[in-house]
Amino acid sequence: MAVAKVTEIISGSEKSFKDAMEQGIERASKTLKNIEGAWIKDQRLVISDGKIREYRVVMKVTFILE
Repeated sequence: MAVAKVTEIISGSEKSFKDAMEQGIERASKTLKNIEGAWIKDQRLVISDGKIREYRVVMKVTFILE
């Protein structure tokens, strides 16, 4: 029987929401083992002077405990 844990992370990118997701998962995988999935809880934009400065995502990442 597997036991999983869910943790919330926030990641940002100057390029896109997709890039923010990919960077977040890449970074999380350096410290979390056995990542099984993730879902996007929220997406936000940082805007300055009428321009998008950063794309941010709040993710719930699921990983299996050893």
